[in-house]
Amino acid sequence: MLEIAEFISPTPSPVWRLAQQAGVTLAVGGLPPEDLLEGEAPWDYAPLQRLKQRYEAGGFKLVVIEARPPLNKAKRGLPGRDAEIETVCRLLTNMGRLGIPVWCYEWMTDFNWVRTNLATPSRGGSVVTSFNAADVRADLTDQPPIDEEALWTHLDYFLKKVLPVAEKAGVKISMHPDDPPLSPIRGVGRIMRSIDNYQRLIELVPSPMNTITLCQGNFTLMTDDLPADIRKFGKKISFVHFRDVRGTPSAFEETWHDAGKTDMLACMKAYRDIGFDGVLRPDHVPTVEGDSNDNAGYSAFGRLYAIGYIRGLHQAVYAS
Repeated sequence: MLEIAEFISPTPSPVWRLAQQAGVTLAVGGLPPEDLLEGEAPWDYAPLQRLKQRYEAGGFKLVVIEARPPLNKAKRGLPGRDAEIETVCRLLTNMGRLGIPVWCYEWMTDFNWVRTNLATPSRGGSVVTSFNAADVRADLTDQPPIDEEALWTHLDYFLKKVLPVAEKAGVKISMHPDDPPLSPIRGVGRIMRSIDNYQRLIELVPSPMNTITLCQGNFTLMTDDLPADIRKFGKKISFVHFRDVRGTPSAFEETWHDAGKTDMLACMKAYRDIGFDGVLRPDHVPTVEGDSNDNAGYSAFGRLYAIGYIRGLHQAVYAS
């Protein structure tokens, strides 16, 4: 059954208490921070065990790790990629030993999510992040161009190395879409940007562990019928980011959860209908009065509104 989680940073913060006050006890976490390493690597067993214990001591169950070892050489097919892939294999093996069932990763080379404005005015004086392709900085990357087929080739190599380890560990690897789902950006191809490409992903190396992070903010820019595509992918969805936007892949802004282009109630019904058995977390919330925009999209108070909105949808749909 669908359950609500929240991204809880590995270092305790006010969000730890706020999430619990909002009724959330499932954590989507990062890799162990420096104070938990004791000379080891973040993907080693002992630091991951300490991380899990830290969350448990704070009242949370760690159910997803949404952070990655360095992977740019693997994505670009550069010398040293096998060493990077080995760190992923170690991470997955140790997650399996600790009973952490989902690893969220992505295939965006050189840079991750891109925004061109971190304080776009929104409802009632709140601010949100936004993107306009015409405003992307020229210095976003200093790497040479790479085309989409090269990225597919390197992803195929990666999956063939990693999925047997994931299967043995019992850990689902869950591909997050490109953000924005636009290609190329400053000469860098992006492949996880369309419904057809996600179908290609799950067929590329078939495995029950080869799954999808359904980040609604990106997927709703790929389709005119997101609930239908949730039903299309069904059991291949292992993790959900519940958020919304308005606009197009080349020019959009984040929205409040109740003010975007997507029928969020219909999406919740679609998760129920496919028997989604995993966690859903809010993502990219507005920054509101009295809160800081230092970590744009992840301010504390905006998350409370998102959790409450999602909890209301969840109760309405699953009670019917």
